[in-house]
Amino acid sequence: MYDFEGDHGSTGGQGPSRALTLLELPRWSIEYGASRLLDAAQSVAHVVSRAESDLGQGRPVLVLPGFAAHDRLTGRLRGHLAQRGWQVYGWELGSNHGLTDRIVTGLPRRFAQISAQHDEPVSVVGWSFGGLLARWLAHEHPDRVRQVICLGSPWRAEGERTRATGLFEKSREKHGIAENAREIVDLLRGPVPVPLTAVWSKTDGIVPWRGCTVEERDAADGPPAENVEVVSSHVGMVANPLVLSVVVDRLSQDPAAWAPHGRGAVHPGAVS
Repeated sequence: MYDFEGDHGSTGGQGPSRALTLLELPRWSIEYGASRLLDAAQSVAHVVSRAESDLGQGRPVLVLPGFAAHDRLTGRLRGHLAQRGWQVYGWELGSNHGLTDRIVTGLPRRFAQISAQHDEPVSVVGWSFGGLLARWLAHEHPDRVRQVICLGSPWRAEGERTRATGLFEKSREKHGIAENAREIVDLLRGPVPVPLTAVWSKTDGIVPWRGCTVEERDAADGPPAENVEVVSSHVGMVANPLVLSVVVDRLSQDPAAWAPHGRGAVHPGAVS
């Protein structure tokens, strides 16, 4: 995230190894290809049953891209959810340049537009920095957000300095930053007032995974918060078959009768 503390992008010894970072794109190509093949095979073989194709029951889902990403890069995730019955929306704000005035004003406007089209709260799935924005929306509109799912989102202060911190600083110089950016970050770091799932990977090559985990909370103690570990690259979080399986499972939950995820970790072979 932004180098608010003036540490110039240092990962403080907690960041991913350089080897994992270098493997990000090769791993993404495998993850993306695998999920496309699985969906295509299921479609041809009619494996996606009528019941599964209506899992979403038309419920709205807003998907937020990560830093420097855009709607095209979340297309695999959105297509997977749409195939299973959710009404899925991109954010339609172009590339994510961080907490610019355009995004700080445009995202709430986009969310309000989607919310007005439905008589029920909207689920928000955020990838990387998009997950931080999802947390922000939940704090601002707890009555209109059904749940939040964060995919490799370093929301903790100790996760602030990542492999991408230098890019955030360059973006701040080029695109600017909203005056209330630090206040937004401080707000989103508070306990999320809606059901929250943090999906993270120890093999993430961009962000330190410890900064992506959340304090788990049972439904009896308030809105549930849970961690689900997967084996995934960072870039592949929006295409990895394991991650897509978790997102479908969590979006299928009824917030009023929340059931914890069945596994603390999801490994190859666990895709349903």
